[in-house]
Amino acid sequence: MTRSSPIILKPRISPLLMAAALTFSAVVGGLVAATVCGVPVYASPASAKALVDAAKAASQVGEQGDGFIGFVSAGPVSPDLQAAVDEINTGRAAVYRETAAKTGVTPDAAGQAVATQLINKMPQGQFYRPLGGAWTRK
Repeated sequence: MTRSSPIILKPRISPLLMAAALTFSAVVGGLVAATVCGVPVYASPASAKALVDAAKAASQVGEQGDGFIGFVSAGPVSPDLQAAVDEINTGRAAVYRETAAKTGVTPDAAGQAVATQLINKMPQGQFYRPLGGAWTRK
């Protein structure tokens, strides 16, 4: 009786899923990349993230289906919170563009893939807005 060698299966990951995973880890890890005058600039927006996390818990902001943070209601917003949301969204946009350039997907597709992961992992009680939909409490 001969011994057969084990079959090794190599998982095949779609480019979109790979882009989502890379983008998600960069965004959630708090390390966002941007380019200023052709020179990469890295920032850790810890204070912006803390402010946005508190606003998420207070139902002021939520995750959107496009991969960006949005305001749940149209009421007045503190300048600090607006700046924090803008900072995080700017960082996310840069990561989505970079991911798109490396993987061949569009920045929109990269953002949407990350949004799906972020929405799936968000705590109960926070708000999200799917593409083309209304704000919904998870």
